[in-house]
This record gives sequence, structure tokens and C-alpha cells, in this order.
Amino acid sequence: MDHQRVIRDVTVRLPTASTAVEACQWTVSTLARHTPATISVLLQAQDRLRCVAATGAWQVFATVPPKTGIVGRVYATGESAVVPDVAADPDYLPVRPDVTAELCVPVLDPAGRPIGVLDLQWSTPVDLAPWRDSAELLAARLGARIVALGGPPAESRSEKLLRHAAALSAAPTERDLLTAVICAARDVSALSAAVLVITGEDGPRLGAPPVAPGELECRIRAELTEAGPSALDRIVGRAHRYGAGYTLGEAGHPPTEDYRPLARAGVRTLVAVPIGPPDGGGVLLVADNRLLRPDPTTVSLTELLAAQAWNSLDRLRTLNRLREQASSDPLTGLRHTGPFGQRIAAATPGRTALLAIDVDGFKTVNDTYGHQAGDRLLIGLARALEAALRQGDELYRIGGDEFVAVIEVNRPEEAVRIAERLTAAARRTGRTISVGVALPRTGESPELTLRRADRALYAVKRDGRDGVRLAP
Repeated sequence: MDHQRVIRDVTVRLPTASTAVEACQWTVSTLARHTPATISVLLQAQDRLRCVAATGAWQVFATVPPKTGIVGRVYATGESAVVPDVAADPDYLPVRPDVTAELCVPVLDPAGRPIGVLDLQWSTPVDLAPWRDSAELLAARLGARIVALGGPPAESRSEKLLRHAAALSAAPTERDLLTAVICAARDVSALSAAVLVITGEDGPRLGAPPVAPGELECRIRAELTEAGPSALDRIVGRAHRYGAGYTLGEAGHPPTEDYRPLARAGVRTLVAVPIGPPDGGGVLLVADNRLLRPDPTTVSLTELLAAQAWNSLDRLRTLNRLREQASSDPLTGLRHTGPFGQRIAAATPGRTALLAIDVDGFKTVNDTYGHQAGDRLLIGLARALEAALRQGDELYRIGGDEFVAVIEVNRPEEAVRIAERLTAAARRTGRTISVGVALPRTGESPELTLRRADRALYAVKRDGRDGVRLAP
């Protein structure tokens, strides 16, 4: 094999390539004329390697995750891999069933940083040593040409939007979601700042900022905060009344009154897009201090992003409501057995008191006045008991007329005093309760602690009800 000719044939047309992809395709197709190998070039794209040119296989991997396979290893280390027997390399990714040897070299920029890999795989006998020298030289020239053309192919804005949409759908909390929306708006629009205004029960508010907002973003948030809720209301109302809007980039024309806080912050370019419904949504503001003219595609992509953001936010809020319903008693609103089990499992011996509470004569109320009267009694009693507890104390409904309070105390006598406050609160509603108190012992399971509290409660019942007893 005349490797000098290989190098000459590949590199002669590299200077004429008009794009990075064209340079890679020319490299692959020319190399294929000199060797029956499977050849591919993979370039860095976001957090993975993307195949931009390939030949010699029925199918190739379109993208490879970081450090995956021999190609990922070469990209991560910046060092070539010469593999005479792929069966002996645990990182080998099978592309063809008959491949026996692989040579993978990094594609470097002029500063020596990897921007991709050139990969060759053979199913016929081959001397890899001279091919390594040739491949490394070709990869260096290819890397220089790619950098001269502006670097690896950038994502289109539509691709960015899809990538961010997936991230929004996976956001675990509302704060994470709102932060992801801001980052996505900046990235998709190519503008420097983004602020989200969300309408809640207490009126419009600014969404949480990213970890390190830029200077313009900080000024916008400061001006909007100083302008107050009424200014936010007007901005949200304008977006929902008239739809998305954007600046034309023409100097000498003042902004409308609604947007004066933004102008004071230094905004000269603005895309304002409504998000969600008019009565509970908000507005996404994407801005820059440069005087630009966003094209209609930018506005359209921002609208699509806002729609995806609201769908994701609505989904998160729905899931949170369902979780709350699943962990709460639907009648009284108190937490019930699931969260109670988690709470007592974390009880501290000698400090966490369990107060087992039973409503005296509850069955008589149901039998005499009906279940609706019984429900009203339980709701009123639950509110009274909650009000009698201290900040941080927790009240659970674990059965029909059975409650448990979980409180932190310094001494058993303190738990008894709080239990007596509960009995007094119950009397003020016209009912009485019996309360058993127990503190966990070292090594005792939560179930046994609760059983001791129950025994103390039934001792109160036997003694005439309407009282408190501390379990021995």
C-alpha cells in the first residue's frame, strides 16, 4: 500500500470542502478507494459523538455516548487505539459481524484538543502500523480544516428545541423546570437573557433564576421586582390579550408603557410570548441589550418552547396534587398511614413521643345521627387538634376515629402536657378523646411503641375516657 498516495489523495481536496461534513465525507470516500475497511468519522456534538460520514457497513451507530466503545475511549483520552484483535477489547462496538481489527485515531484541532475521531475497521488481514501513521496525519489535517470551517456542525435551532423539550419533560421539580426553561429560551433564541413570569394564587411572580444569571437578566429581574405585581400583571395581560410580540430593531421608537421597566434595565431586543392559559399562566420574556431584529422563526420556536414548558409545568403540578392526595386523608386533609409509617420509622428513642388518640363515643354518633354527622365531627375535631399542637408537631388519621400525633419532646412529662392540651381542645368542640402516650425505647420497633401507646389509650377508656395516660 502506497500510504503517501493515500495521504495525497485524501488531502488534495480538503481545502475545497465548504462545510465540516463535506470535509469528513471526502475523507471517508477517498480512504475507501484505498482499503476495504469500514470507515467513519464521528464529531463531538453536545455530550456525545455523532457520526457525520461513514461507508463500508450495513448500519453504523448514529451517536455514541461519552467514553463508550473504542471511539469514545479515543476521544476521551486523545490517544490512538490500535486493536489487532477486536474480540480481545471489551470496549469494541460491533458494526460488522466479520470485523477483526480496528484503528481509531483522534481528530484534533490545531491546539491539540479532540473534536472527533477517525475510525477504520477491517475484516481482512492488515498491517496496522503504517495505517496508524497515515490515519493520524490525515486526522490532523481533517481537524485543521474542520476548525477553519467553523468547527463541528452546530445543532440547528430546531434540534436545540427538541433537546430542551426532552429536558423539560424530565425535570423533577418545578424549580428545576423553570430554570431549564430559562436556559432553553436563551439557547434557542440566541439572545442573552430570559425571564419567566408565572401567575399564582398570590398574583404574578418571577420564576426562579438559573444558578448564575447574566448581568442583563439580573437588571431585568431587579426592575420588574421594583415595578411590582401590577407591572407584571400588565405585561402578562398584554401577552395574553394580543399574543406574542417582538422588537423590530429600529432605533428612535419608545417602548409601550408596559415595557418601560424592561427598557430601564437596558433591554433593546425583546421577544414576549404568553405561556399557559390567560387566568393562570404567565409570560416568557427573552431579551438582549443589543439592537437586533428577531426573525419569525425565532419567535415561532420561542412559542413552541413556551407551550412545551407549560405542558411540563402542568404535568408536574398534577403529579404533585396526586401525590398529595395519595398521602392525605381525603376527609380531614391530614396525612395518613403511608407517611405516618415513614415518620415513626425515623423516631428518636426517648425524644419522639407517639400520642394515640381515639374519639370517645364516635360509634354512637354514627348510629344515631348518620355518617355525615360523623364526618363533620371528625373534620372539626381534626382542625381543633391541629390548632392545639405546636409548630412542627404532626397529626395523622390512621383509622375511622383514630388519630396519632408525633411530637418531639425533652421529657415524657412534656408529651403528657401536650396530650392534655389535645383533650382540652376536644372538649371545646363538644366531644372528648382518650389519649395514650409512649416514647420509643432503644432498640424498640415503631410498631411496638405504637402498641404501648394503644394499650395506654385503652386503659384510659377503661377508667372512664376523656383523659391521658403515659405508657410504662
